[in-house]
Amino acid sequence: MSYDVTLIPGDGIGPEITEQTVRAVEATGLKFAWDVQMAGMTAVAAGLDPLPAATLESIRARKVALKGPLTTPVGDGYRSVNVALRKEFDLYANVRPAVTIFPGRFDGIDIVMVRENVEGLYSGVEHFIRVGDDPRAVGVSQAIVTRYACERVIRYAFEYATRHRRTKVSIVHKANILKMASGLFLEVGRAIAKEYAGRIECNDLIVDNCAMQLVLRPEKFDVIVTTNLFGDILSDEIAGLVGGLGLTPGGNIGASVALFEAVHGSAPDIAGKGVANPSAQMLAAVMMLDHLGELAAAGRLRRALVATIRDAGIRTRDLGGTASTREFGDAIVARLS
Repeated sequence: MSYDVTLIPGDGIGPEITEQTVRAVEATGLKFAWDVQMAGMTAVAAGLDPLPAATLESIRARKVALKGPLTTPVGDGYRSVNVALRKEFDLYANVRPAVTIFPGRFDGIDIVMVRENVEGLYSGVEHFIRVGDDPRAVGVSQAIVTRYACERVIRYAFEYATRHRRTKVSIVHKANILKMASGLFLEVGRAIAKEYAGRIECNDLIVDNCAMQLVLRPEKFDVIVTTNLFGDILSDEIAGLVGGLGLTPGGNIGASVALFEAVHGSAPDIAGKGVANPSAQMLAAVMMLDHLGELAAAGRLRRALVATIRDAGIRTRDLGGTASTREFGDAIVARLS
């Protein structure tokens, strides 16, 4: 059997880490028909839109995509292609697992962040208000939170916990201040939690307390579900507990399309130098294989990566090692072969 998957190498270090990831995935013995498409700065440099129609059509047809990091200009310029992809395909659940791979400050961490992915302060409802002669005197960004979106992402978190034999879901909010937007999320979360009583433990935390508890007692967390902005921030904090964004993948899940990616940036300062860490992209591929039902291959790839870093000590420079991107990929492929 061969799987048809859209492959978006991305910008900056994206093509380098994607190349090694494709080698690793194919070393599992599975067959893939990769449809390579452009997005972001690579597409702009080719005279195309940041999110070309051909890329959208490829994802729509294949239902599964593996994507490298894409650059979003700061300030003026095009809007985030990542956000556009999530909205285009209604990828409502952003899933970010973080697991300790090599000993650090915290050992034994295994936390999954489930973040609402299309609403909140990232809804794109923004405008400026003129005051006197200044047309940009006041900037307004509105948080849009619907009961429908709250219900589906919170239910996804509980179902994820059930499928993966996890025992606890933490609902994170700011309902003490954001009475309506965050209050609705908490209200819906508490109602859904009652349906899983006796099977899945549930608690809720104000977001600032959650941030502190993640640093003090990360072992108390299992699955976390929260709104878009809070999830964006907390997921990076969680990544820091296990060694950084170079070791944390992400999945964007919708009703019909799933997109998997390295969640770190495109790192243009080291692009082309052969020193980037492909681990996050490989772990995103592990998530993709799980999604495709190839659990054995997913397990083999993950074990090969962990053994390479933890046992063999083959690490890229961001993890304190000297291996190049290619050398790291070679080590993974050798273990899988």
